[in-house]
Amino acid sequence: MASQRGESLDTVKTRRKGIDKSHYLYIAVIAAVILGALVGLMFPEVGKSLKPLGDGFIKLIKMMIAPVIFCTIVLGIGSIAKAATVGKVGGLALGYFVLMSTFALGIGLVVGNLIHPGEGLKLAPYDPNKKAEVDSTVAFLLGIIPGDIPVLPTLFAAILVGFALQKMGPQGAPILKAIGHGQVLVFRILIMIMWLAPVGAFGAIAAVVGATGFQAIVSMFTLMAAFYITCALFIVIILGGLLKVVTGVNIFKLMKYLGREYLLIFSTSSSEAALPRLIAKMEHLGVSKPVVGVTVPTGYSFNLDGTAIYLTMASLFVANAMGTPLDLGAQVSLLIFMIIASKGAAGVTGAGLATLAAGLQAHKPELLGGVGMIVGIDRFMSEARALTNFTGNAVATVLIGTWVKEIDGDQVNSVLSGQEPFDEATMLAHHHGEAAPEQAEARTVPVNA
Repeated sequence: MASQRGESLDTVKTRRKGIDKSHYLYIAVIAAVILGALVGLMFPEVGKSLKPLGDGFIKLIKMMIAPVIFCTIVLGIGSIAKAATVGKVGGLALGYFVLMSTFALGIGLVVGNLIHPGEGLKLAPYDPNKKAEVDSTVAFLLGIIPGDIPVLPTLFAAILVGFALQKMGPQGAPILKAIGHGQVLVFRILIMIMWLAPVGAFGAIAAVVGATGFQAIVSMFTLMAAFYITCALFIVIILGGLLKVVTGVNIFKLMKYLGREYLLIFSTSSSEAALPRLIAKMEHLGVSKPVVGVTVPTGYSFNLDGTAIYLTMASLFVANAMGTPLDLGAQVSLLIFMIIASKGAAGVTGAGLATLAAGLQAHKPELLGGVGMIVGIDRFMSEARALTNFTGNAVATVLIGTWVKEIDGDQVNSVLSGQEPFDEATMLAHHHGEAAPEQAEARTVPVNA
């Protein structure tokens, strides 16, 4: 008992350290956005001159697009193969995840087309070459950052490699393991880059506000408000309606049961922080261990409803802000790209931004200059993304448990009615720290520490 308490205390201390780090970055980004907006409003010309700070940060993100896409897609294809071999549960879960993620992406496009976020800003992309003669230092510093690698060829190569490794069977396992280690390195670099987000946000927001005035601030708040409302409606109407029709469970009762996890997610801006607790709580709710062990970890990589809505709404925002709105054909192709590439946006700070940049680069590279605006408000929208992703995975676990008849209905009713509250002492060591072996195998993206 004492050892379990010791482990729990260590885990809590570790988590608190992680939360503090995240909060430092969060506070710095908020301060940078406010300061950048003030500089842009009060000193427009100074604000415009700060745009290279935002462009340099975007170049760093672009530098990481190809490695993120390659590693994640290769490992993702292997994860699909593993989940499919589990049988009915794995196949049903993957089918549901793909369908629901596609639906969420479509909702993002519909809402984006209804509200036209960013319209009227008409931002001009920053071209470092124009400054080369008068500001050689800026050109030199931006030139140090490596050029981006084409996204679509990388995606195609990753798919081929993934299926080839699948066909190799056991011989391909060491290569997959090596790519897994490479992915950890790639995400570690990406996390390091994200610590420069305050600098990038300051320069980008100052330049945008300096060029367009107060309208830029109104446009960003419009996107944020629309995104939050869309996520709330998606949870209550889409997920809640599906849950009620299939299982008879009330979405608000389920959310109340997961209240502590929501607080944890809100404080860390990542649904990954609540993964072990979701596994424990779903088992306590009455869903069988095999269903929970397959559905929850796989869902964390493939069922990202909030991220899907964010990616399409943010893409339309950038396109409108740059004065080059996407036509229907471009939106459909972007939707297809995001269905595949969004699997790289799971749980790691900056991965969603990299995926957004990848989609824009693949369709209209000139739009990448507008991603700087998203840098400033990305952190404000991360909580809604994480909460929506988490709720989607909780609902999916209950739905799939019901479909395969691996759920105790009486237990569900007694737990959600408060008759059998969750006992924190039942959280085993692997629920706090490492996942069980079968759960660890199903994961494809490292948890953001």
